[in-house]
Amino acid sequence: MESFSEDFQTQLRNLMAWRRDVRRFRTDPVDEAVLMRCLDAFRLAPSVGLSEPWRVIRVSSDAARSAALENYRTANAAALAGYSGAQAEKYSQLKLSGMVEAPEHIAVFCDDSTAQGHGLGAGTMPEMRRYSVVGAINLMWLTARAQGLGVGWVSILDPAQLTRDLDVPEGWRLVAYLCVGWPEAYSETPELEMKGWDQRRPDLIVERR
Repeated sequence: MESFSEDFQTQLRNLMAWRRDVRRFRTDPVDEAVLMRCLDAFRLAPSVGLSEPWRVIRVSSDAARSAALENYRTANAAALAGYSGAQAEKYSQLKLSGMVEAPEHIAVFCDDSTAQGHGLGAGTMPEMRRYSVVGAINLMWLTARAQGLGVGWVSILDPAQLTRDLDVPEGWRLVAYLCVGWPEAYSETPELEMKGWDQRRPDLIVERR
């Protein structure tokens, strides 16, 4: 396999640096062909045992989106109650979801019951199926960013309730609820860092054993 040019490697580094967890979206619709190019990244993703366990749902009905939003609001209120003092005040000022504005909602599940792949690699580490889904999501996220789209991963949710609301098959487990759309603005710095919630580590720590 040939190596890529230095220019390509630089652009890839820039793409990773400018990939952000977006929570502030414009309401402009996303062209269907553009969204499909993003979702096509799942086809290119590696998976344990070639199991391809990801199951992707576009959450588009008013009822489903309203249920997901109410789920988030309930979980967010509970999360706020877990903080106190200055940390609670800071948490209350964070925008942690773009669910109201984002034109596209994507729920990504892992099918833990899939027969594809014949269990290869998942016997000793069954969680590898879910890790495979996360890896596929990352490829989709980079693809979206390359086209100017933003993606926001909403993790403040009750996954069991969302699974019931979307009426998915038994054996599917929620991995990600993603908001997709055009960002209000672009930044290389994570919003949580800009808001003073925490700071990124300055250096990568690699240990030897």
